[in-house]
Amino acid sequence: MSSTQSVASWYANKNVFITGGSGFLGLCLLEKLLRCVPNIGDIYLLLRPKKGKSVDARLEDLKKNSVFETLLQSKSVEQCFSRVKAIAGDIAEDGLGISASDRQILVGNVNVIFHSAATLDFAEGFKQTVQINLLGTRQVLALAKECRNFAAFVHVSSAYVNSFQTESEEIFYPLKGDPEDIIAVVEKSSEKELEERSVELLNGHANTYTYTKQMAEKEVEKMEKVFPCAIVRPSMIVGAWKEPVPGWTASKNGPQGFLMGASKGIIRRLPVSKELIYDYIPVDVVVNQLIVAAFRAGSTSSKKLEIFHCTSSTRKPFTWSSVYGQINSYLHTYPLKSAVWYPHLKLLPSVTWFRISALFVHFLPAIILDGLTKLAGGRPILMRLHRNVNASLDRLEKFIFTEFIFKADNTQKLQEWLTSEDQVMFNLDLSSLRWPEFFGDLARGVRVYLNHEKMSNIEAARGKDTMLMVLHLALQLAIYSLLWYTFACLTGLSMSKSMLVVPVFYVLFSFV
Repeated sequence: MSSTQSVASWYANKNVFITGGSGFLGLCLLEKLLRCVPNIGDIYLLLRPKKGKSVDARLEDLKKNSVFETLLQSKSVEQCFSRVKAIAGDIAEDGLGISASDRQILVGNVNVIFHSAATLDFAEGFKQTVQINLLGTRQVLALAKECRNFAAFVHVSSAYVNSFQTESEEIFYPLKGDPEDIIAVVEKSSEKELEERSVELLNGHANTYTYTKQMAEKEVEKMEKVFPCAIVRPSMIVGAWKEPVPGWTASKNGPQGFLMGASKGIIRRLPVSKELIYDYIPVDVVVNQLIVAAFRAGSTSSKKLEIFHCTSSTRKPFTWSSVYGQINSYLHTYPLKSAVWYPHLKLLPSVTWFRISALFVHFLPAIILDGLTKLAGGRPILMRLHRNVNASLDRLEKFIFTEFIFKADNTQKLQEWLTSEDQVMFNLDLSSLRWPEFFGDLARGVRVYLNHEKMSNIEAARGKDTMLMVLHLALQLAIYSLLWYTFACLTGLSMSKSMLVVPVFYVLFSFV
């Protein structure tokens, strides 16, 4: 049975509380609510004071984020953000670190909670991930339970919470280990002791992130009969498909991070399989699903907790082979004036092959460029960057070279349940998504929003790109000439008789 009510009408005059509101997903969620739900009530953002800034100062900074550019074309800052309120707190503290007076405001007014705050670092130790992902979720649920006129709770989980298997459905899978036992061990152990016991404590999970996120889901499940709630499991969230601007991004994770480094000429190799299905999902689709999931949970009579996979692997599968032929073209369509070398990205089929190649195309240039930077009085960063990338590969290898399939039947039904108008306004349908075009928009978005280069300097950047290409070709010519000369000297052959070694070297180097 389809909904007879619109999303916007359900949200009318409802007050919303968002954790993680200053993050990539939270910013996009806030923008969509302000732009497409005109009669929404107040929106409270949990913000942590930091770097000597109060939460009010942080809120003022947040208003300047590029995600709001479309919204601000039709309204003033005051009109756009009059309903947005900052709540000082910290997801890792008892009671969320919220003052008694602010808590009373939330308890008396909040109707909907979106809980997206989490630590996403796969390398994070048990103490931090348990505190934020598990206990933080428990604290937010406790707040929801106190709210007097509560309508819906949406928990942002991850499609990879069940990454101990390669195919998952929109259901709860058995949790290995008791969260209370894990909490007790974490409280009495040092981080070093926890690291030594990590294989035992992780109970088959690849890292603390996926394990604590699965435990957090179980916390939400306990509230199924207490108040309406839903769980949304996004896969790897990438830049915007359509809203607020195609290609908009504030995240350096995943493909946008690769493109950011590649466009500067710094990242030249990427360890991925061209033919495996990788599950990427645009941030605006995730935002739509969060908004609709709350509407669904709060407007139906059933108290059944629904889980939604916000994923693409079964709806619009992506393989790198579908865009590989165009990636370098995108890098030169939207080049950077700040590029340090001619961009060229190549995909390699294993981490081992990547590390071998990185010695030549990442570390050797980094040593030279960092040395020049240091001589010029600057701060060398390239070696540190490449060491960090290399160190992260052990943690990421399973996710890079494993094909995960996420069934999304509930999400499909959710799209069909909406009114025809809401199916457009809060689109969940990926059928019209074209990955090559999406990556073209993402390359532009990375240029503008991550590398902070305005499109007004694109012609100057293209001029520099041409210059870097000439230098790149000249360097290649010099290297092959030196190898040719060295080979001739070592073998005693004349240059003319040893010239066939040049294509041999070219073929050999093409593998790295």
